[in-house]
Order: sequence, then C-alpha cells, then structure tokens
Amino acid sequence: MSKLSKKRCIPCEGGVEPLNPDQTEVLLKELDVDWMLIDQHRMLARTFNFKDFAQSLAFANKVGAIAEEENHHPDLTVGWGYVGVELTTHAIQGLSENDFIVAAKIDEIKI
Repeated sequence: MSKLSKKRCIPCEGGVEPLNPDQTEVLLKELDVDWMLIDQHRMLARTFNFKDFAQSLAFANKVGAIAEEENHHPDLTVGWGYVGVELTTHAIQGLSENDFIVAAKIDEIKI
C-alpha cells in the first residue's frame, strides 16, 4: 500500500504552481510501474486491460467512486477490454499531489 493512497485530496482552485518534473518523478515511483508522465510532466496516464466490456465498465465505475470521494476527477476512456485513465489538475494546468493520490487509490482497486 502506497503512502499516497492513505492521503486525501485537498481542493485546488489554482494560485499554486504545478509540480515540477523532479517532484513528479519522485511521486511516480510510489505508483504502479505502468503509470507514465506525459505532456511534458503535466499529465499522469495509464491504461488498464480487461477480458471484456463488462469488466472495463465495472472498473471505470470503481474509479468514478474514488473520484467522487476525493473530489478529484480523472478523464476516462472506456472501451471493450480497456480503461484509459488520465489525471491532471486543470486549475493549475499541470500535476498536483492530488493526481498522484487518486492514481495510488486506483492502483489498489481489485481487478
């Protein structure tokens, strides 16, 4: 269990700087190895693979429950056999600790 998954998201309305690349690389090490930093360290992304659409949809609903609980919502792409997850903090146009907290909680979903 990641230390990040024990934390709670703090609302971000802007006015703070996004994490810098060094900070994002450190936090990335606390997540599953399949997460990647994209868009010049402004987004965190991962694709989860499943046997069929029903499993994909069930997983997406579990991600949705985490997002609602944390009030921090990823962009999801749901299709037959996969769910794409993209996290960024729109208010600061980059990554915040919240993105890594949600990713760590997603990592703990039983697939």
